[in-house]
Formats: sequence, structure tokens, C-alpha cells
Amino acid sequence: MKSQNINPSPAALATDLKLSLPSPLHEFQPNWNNPNHCQLYIKRDDLIHGIISGNKWRKLSHQLAHVVSQGYRGIVSFGGMHSNHLHALSYCCYKLGIPLTAIVRGHSSAPSTPTMDDMRQWNTQIELVDRLTYKMRSNHEYCRELLQKFPDHHLIPEGGSHELAIDGVSEIMDEIIIGLSHTPDYVICPVGSGGTLAGLVSSNTSTHCLGIAVLKGEGYLEEAVSTLLTKNSCNSEWLINHDYHFGGYGKRPDELQTFCDESLSSLNLRIEPTYSGKLFYATRELLAQGYFKKNSRIVLLHTGGLQGAR
Repeated sequence: MKSQNINPSPAALATDLKLSLPSPLHEFQPNWNNPNHCQLYIKRDDLIHGIISGNKWRKLSHQLAHVVSQGYRGIVSFGGMHSNHLHALSYCCYKLGIPLTAIVRGHSSAPSTPTMDDMRQWNTQIELVDRLTYKMRSNHEYCRELLQKFPDHHLIPEGGSHELAIDGVSEIMDEIIIGLSHTPDYVICPVGSGGTLAGLVSSNTSTHCLGIAVLKGEGYLEEAVSTLLTKNSCNSEWLINHDYHFGGYGKRPDELQTFCDESLSSLNLRIEPTYSGKLFYATRELLAQGYFKKNSRIVLLHTGGLQGAR
């Protein structure tokens, strides 16, 4: 495998892939109702790289280092036909010379997507499976059979939310504290598979970590985060708000789409309705409700994902 000659540390891989780290941290002053006069900031992980955007690199950095250092023959992972995780992973593997097999929920008769087109260009082997098969993606027996089919491969769960992702995501909190010169009261992020929220919580700071669910997953998402935290002693407070998923994953009612469109013109900020749009919309509403304590310092984590909206 070409990657065997690469320095396997996450920092070295980031240099090889030409990532821009740490990501910018900006003060954010939207014209929102803010009765408790909270201070807002945005952690711009969407600006890490033009393709390897946002939290996807954070969750992949230590996993890719593990694959390179242990000499795995390749990687197997999961996602849909617009998956930001698979898109970022495919590009990383292409650049690092790591064979990738993507188990994708879809049908051969379905039209391709820009995400799939990019992945094919980056030499990813795509295996389309039906919904019933894809639902088995967390089943231990199914995963064991996959690793028999692809021996000496590293298996990365949907969204990249693996226990090895925790250390990479926790670096976001380190960067925030350095950038602000103090610990924020809240960090808010979208929650899809739970890995980003788990990584923030694992930093063990006094910061309250608030997740905004982007899908219908009450109970399931809490369990996913707790499972990822079982090997990390965590004292940070955390909560997932389930009021702003707008009907489920990928749902984009007119109200949400309009909010995302207007953010580009009024705030000069690109967001999309699947992840970041729900994060910013929820924050606006919670501010207006006086949810956050007076004069709180709040950081919104922009996790990228703009390519999935193409």
C-alpha cells in the first residue's frame, strides 16, 4: 500500500493533505433577538479544506493514522449517495493511496449524484445495497462478514463515528479555548451519528455541549453518544435538543430553506439545510426564548457539509 511510506501521525497527514488548521474562530453578530445578551462565535471547520470539510476530517484523522501505521490493506465504510463522510474519506484515501470500499444505500437504477461521481473519479469501489441490507450496517454479524470479504481492512461506521474519532474531535475544543483565551459557556453542534458531540464532551471542560438533532432519533442518538463515551471518563454536561429536525434527516421545508438562503446574503455565511442550517436556525430560536444564561459565551460549530447539497 502506497501509504506505508507516509508519516502516520494525524498532524503529518493533515500537512500532506494541505489542510488549514486550526480552523478560524470568528465573532458572530447576527440581527437576532437576543434578550440575554449572549456573545456568539462561529468555529469555521467548514474552511479546513475545499473537499475534506468540517467535522469529517476531525473524525477521520486518527482513524487514517491508525490505518497507515498498522498497514491495513484498505478501508470499508458506509453512507448514502450524498454522504459528506464518504466524500471526504474517498478524497483522503485517494490522496493517501488507501483502497476504499463504500457500502452505499441506493439502487443501480437510481441516477448518480455529484458525490458518487467524485468518489468514482477518486477510485473508490462503490457497492450499492438496498435499504434492508443497509440497515444491517451496525450489526456485528454483518460487519464480521464484510471483514471476511475484505480481510485486513479497517471498518469505519456511518458518519465516521468510531471510538478513534473522539481524540480528533476533542481537538476542536482545545482550539476554541486557545482562540477565545477562555472556556466558552456553550458549544453547539449538529448531531447526525453522535461522534462530533461525543468528541466535544470528551474534552472534560466546564463547557455545556449542546447537540441539535438533524434527524428523528430521540433516545437513539443519546445512546450513540454514550456508547462512544464509554471508554472516556467525561464530566462535561451535554444534551441533545430534538425540536429542530424539521421532520427528519434531509427534510428541508420552505421555512428552513429560506433561512439558509437568506443567511448567505444577510450574514455572508454559506449553510445548508441538512446540518448547519438546522444548527443556526435552532440557535436563533433558543436565543429568542432566553434558553441560554445571561451574557453566555456561545460557540457554534460549523461542520461543513455543503457539498452534500449540490
